[in-house]
Amino acid sequence: MTPDKVNQAPEGGWESLKVDELKAELVARLDDDDVAQAGSAPAPAAEKEAEPDDAPQTTSGEPDDGDRASSAPAPEEEAEPDEEAKPKSRRRGSAETTTTRKRERTPRPEGDLIVRARARYVRSAPRKARLVMNHIRGKRVEHAQAILSHAPRAVSGDILKLLNSAIANAESAYELGADELTIHRAYVDEGPTIKRFRPRALGRATKINKRTSYMTIELTAEGNGR
Repeated sequence: MTPDKVNQAPEGGWESLKVDELKAELVARLDDDDVAQAGSAPAPAAEKEAEPDDAPQTTSGEPDDGDRASSAPAPEEEAEPDEEAKPKSRRRGSAETTTTRKRERTPRPEGDLIVRARARYVRSAPRKARLVMNHIRGKRVEHAQAILSHAPRAVSGDILKLLNSAIANAESAYELGADELTIHRAYVDEGPTIKRFRPRALGRATKINKRTSYMTIELTAEGNGR
């Protein structure tokens, strides 16, 4: 077959054909080229004709009831033992509450009872805090609270908070009231110093030491372990 015959346009030209017709025309021409080159019919067509009729036919329709039974997954009854083996997690409702064991009180010692409270990194100089601590040392708790409430120094507020914390510790641990307690020891230790600098005249700098305090108050009950 010559190239002129292969590339010959159909009647009316290529533009007159629709898309489907154009596809069919191209496929037919390709088949003709294959036949011309091989000199025989295409092999796939012969193989299709030679296929036996006993081959299983697959349809796109829905499977029969027998096929559904064979292809269906295992019944849900097999999964029931696993579900029963795992305990179901119950979500606690608003009405359900957990029973907590009540904390036992610490037994009182046989000797003098001492309750301690400590405050660290208090932003006050230890010298100023000791001036106030000297006024409440050895006083009854109620009397010490009155002194700290009317003291003119700023650190007295921090010492009053520390004293109230020591009273709360005694009430929580030993069920002791403020009227039963006395300040046994009250002392102040020096904490870390924060160092800063302030600019001065002629490009100089002045060192500033911001001191901190560790304050401790120990309370005791009146009498022997009362």
